Amino acid sequence: MDRIGKVEKIKMGEISAEENIEGFLKEIERKNKKYNVFIDINHNAIEDAKKIDKKIEKGKKVGRIAGLGVAVKSNINVEGLLATCASKTLENYVSTYDAEVIKRIKREDGVILGMTNMDEFACGSSGETSFFGCTKNPVVEDRIPGGSSSGSAAAVALQMCDFALGSDTGGSIRNPASHCGVVGIKPTYGLVPRTGLIDMAMSLDQIGTFGKTVMDAALLLDVISGYYPYECTSFIGNFELIKHMKKNIEGMKIGYAKEFDELTIDKRIERIVKDSLGKLEKVGAEVIDISLPHLEVGLPTYYLIVFVEFFSATRKYDGRRYGYRIEDVCGSEVLRRIMLGSYISQKEYRGKYYKKALIARSLIRKELISALKNVDVLVGPTVPKLPHRVGEKVEPLEMYSYDYLTVPANLAGIPAGVVKGGEVNGIPVGIQVQAKHFDEVKMLDVMYAIEVSS
Repeated sequence: MDRIGKVEKIKMGEISAEENIEGFLKEIERKNKKYNVFIDINHNAIEDAKKIDKKIEKGKKVGRIAGLGVAVKSNINVEGLLATCASKTLENYVSTYDAEVIKRIKREDGVILGMTNMDEFACGSSGETSFFGCTKNPVVEDRIPGGSSSGSAAAVALQMCDFALGSDTGGSIRNPASHCGVVGIKPTYGLVPRTGLIDMAMSLDQIGTFGKTVMDAALLLDVISGYYPYECTSFIGNFELIKHMKKNIEGMKIGYAKEFDELTIDKRIERIVKDSLGKLEKVGAEVIDISLPHLEVGLPTYYLIVFVEFFSATRKYDGRRYGYRIEDVCGSEVLRRIMLGSYISQKEYRGKYYKKALIARSLIRKELISALKNVDVLVGPTVPKLPHRVGEKVEPLEMYSYDYLTVPANLAGIPAGVVKGGEVNGIPVGIQVQAKHFDEVKMLDVMYAIEVSS
């Protein structure tokens, strides 16, 4: 049963919001010790659900996600719950306000279940840098779940919630969605308000959604998207995604870049992608070969920008206002990014590194936008290799390579989503779909077509 159908059952009284939320809290209690998904639980969740049931009993109108349970990445503020960013720096920090996306979820009668585990301050692609320990992959327990939104992806895969929120700087939603076999969506930059997000790199970060199905992830995205007048990056527009979905891709043009093959290390992933493209052709789509010659430049460009923006963002963690001084307690990956950001930010190096990265970013953005003029969407792999085993020694540059295929969408600000395309020896492999700015509907239509054909 999809979540739209579940809401109707709650409204009709066939199941209660309380029963739904109570069921998830029992699943969390039963599984969380083993999988290490949640950092903090909302102990008022049952009372929140009871209030929704009372509204229904009185015949009052309820929201689009009435009685559904939402898990939240621990870098998004929820009043009264811990927003730790999975770091000792903020291990005792309790949010004093709701992020704008949380306000929208509550207005639509969604129930917050708790805060999920992540890479420390979103610095990582595996989930292993968390101060609270790595989340276990629900599908292949000896492998990493992906990062940085590891807990949110795992929560959905383990059916601990109806859907979850994550944040995506360079693949932090799409990477774990691929590894855990769920749906993940990074929307167009500016579609979803960022107020209340403790971001890693403000020009790249975007809040997005996880779901068991494309429609589930799209439903939550519908709830949190839309204009927010207090953000200069927010766009005015009508973004009713599900309403405009056709679920029909006949006649659509699907772009596939030869550079995807060059950057995909594991050819078994490539075969799954090609198989999905063949299925799209069978339902009426046309696959067109395109070229993205600067795709490989995206990774160094991305990390140079991230180092500088992350260094700037962490200057408030000085140990005076709240928490600990970040350099005194953070993990090695966070410290590495702070030190590199500090170095690159120096006046004598700014032109050599950061300004050149901004020029390269503009080039990548123009290249992607130009390629999308000739096709409706781009379809390709999400990650170039299968997830490594938990605890396996991986060098930093090797870890960063997980992001090769996902960072261009963030650099360009375009939407990108991931849906399961198949498996390699039981390990899920996600297919990434990218679209033009604010063209989430076409992206979702193609993701849906892949989902129903798999």
